[in-house]
Amino acid sequence: MIQALQPLYESRIPGLELLHRGKVRDLYAVDARRMLMVATDRISAFDVVLPTPIPGKGVMLTRISNFWFGRMTSLVPNHLTGVDPAGVVPAEAPQRERIVARAVVVRRFRPLPVEAIVRGYLIGSGWKDYRRTGAVCGLRLPAGLRLADRLPEPIYTPSTKAAAGAHDENIDFDATVGLLGGPLAEQVRELALALYREAAEYALQRGIIIADTKFEFGLDEQGRVALIDELLTPDSSRFWPADRWRPGENPPSFDKQYVRDYLETLDWDKRPPGPELPPEVVRETRARYLQALEILTGETL
Repeated sequence: MIQALQPLYESRIPGLELLHRGKVRDLYAVDARRMLMVATDRISAFDVVLPTPIPGKGVMLTRISNFWFGRMTSLVPNHLTGVDPAGVVPAEAPQRERIVARAVVVRRFRPLPVEAIVRGYLIGSGWKDYRRTGAVCGLRLPAGLRLADRLPEPIYTPSTKAAAGAHDENIDFDATVGLLGGPLAEQVRELALALYREAAEYALQRGIIIADTKFEFGLDEQGRVALIDELLTPDSSRFWPADRWRPGENPPSFDKQYVRDYLETLDWDKRPPGPELPPEVVRETRARYLQALEILTGETL
């Protein structure tokens, strides 16, 4: 396991076709129906992939996602096949142990062109939108809300999907209807809200507030909806320690907000190339991801 936790910034797997290298995940073809998905140790912020890896991050992301996928099967199917990635990654692959520890074999689905974001608290771009307009993604909210306030009810605030280096854009629900059609847009919204409520209740029992999160969905050959990509990780969510949450303040977190906060102190225009992260930021970020893994799943590295 010590070897597996060494940094993996970019995977190389001879014998498997590379389909896509995303901000964090590398996708390889297994066959016509399945892919190998490798969560690397890359980290992105403001939609820019940074040059510094967070050692072991991909292992933690994979374990956290797999935990949540298992918990949510009663609400919606997912892309996991249960196939051991060790049987798919060739023996001669460089850094094979690191790759296997970060990989899952998944079914191929057609990704939907929206990110299904649910917010339970007012923070980030939602807070900026609210201060400017009194609404988030076109949804009018009560007056007088403070930074990090809990919302009366969780809200669905979708965004477009951007390529690496480009920025996602918040859109309103009507725009998702235009992209998906009415029935599918409604289904995705209801699933996203149900998943958030289930996860938020579980996490709060363990002392973590899930302030917001992003879900990704795809369609199988019959047009059925399934969860894909990652699920409720520190990359796709804001996790706050419940005992340190104070409305009106920016809470500490178990996620990559720590990296965003550091980057905000730099003279950087949030366009590629991203700046290197200093060792102390790498250490603190890794520690936060590890806390999220341990508290939510009961596992450790």
